[in-house]
Amino acid sequence: MSTSDRSHPPAPATDSPATGGEPDPRRPDEPSPPRPAGERVYDWVKERILDGRLPGGELLSEGDAATALNLSRTPVREAFLRLEVEGLLRLYPKRGALVVPVSPNEVDEVTEARILLESHAAERVIDRGDAAEVAARMRTVLDRQRELDMPDDRARFSALDREFHATLVDAAGNGLISHFYSGLHDRQVRMATSALRRVPDRRQEILAEHDRLCGLLEGGDAAGFRSTLTEHISGTHGALLDS
Repeated sequence: MSTSDRSHPPAPATDSPATGGEPDPRRPDEPSPPRPAGERVYDWVKERILDGRLPGGELLSEGDAATALNLSRTPVREAFLRLEVEGLLRLYPKRGALVVPVSPNEVDEVTEARILLESHAAERVIDRGDAAEVAARMRTVLDRQRELDMPDDRARFSALDREFHATLVDAAGNGLISHFYSGLHDRQVRMATSALRRVPDRRQEILAEHDRLCGLLEGGDAAGFRSTLTEHISGTHGALLDS
């Protein structure tokens, strides 16, 4: 064997990953780690508040949530505190958490904010000249709404309702307005779902109103859009105020 051979022996065969920190491509991906227990409780409770399975005024105990999810009370307490900060729960020591009802004042404020933001967005896209393109994207969401069965898909219908309107707001191209509008997400979904529970026939009215809004946007009628939008949002949110 030459001196060169002795000083540079061949590397032994190995199944170790290559250098550089990259995983061996022959090794299957490892499963994702389980989500923290507090996150799971948070999602479980919040989903039920937004879709109406936990209606306003209902009292939920830590023990009930812990039993339902087979967890200890510590992550439940964590999740309850987060939801209290978001205004969805009100905590009572040794009693549990009250689901905060949607107040008339909240309905009025969300209605006013939405009309201002969405009508402004319509004016922006009309002035910019791409209203027809934006309306086409909104119609795509509307078509998905039409495909849903009620009442089983009530929560999904409400989520698509929010997406329909957010498509317009985002198209206006103002990041700050879009960010502010996204903060209304939970309230929009909760209010729409609650309204549909109270007035199931509202679904067909919403679909027809969405179609009219698209037509007004395509036609460049900003004033007509705002008027119809006001009736549309007020009609859905107003169902929450009916006794």
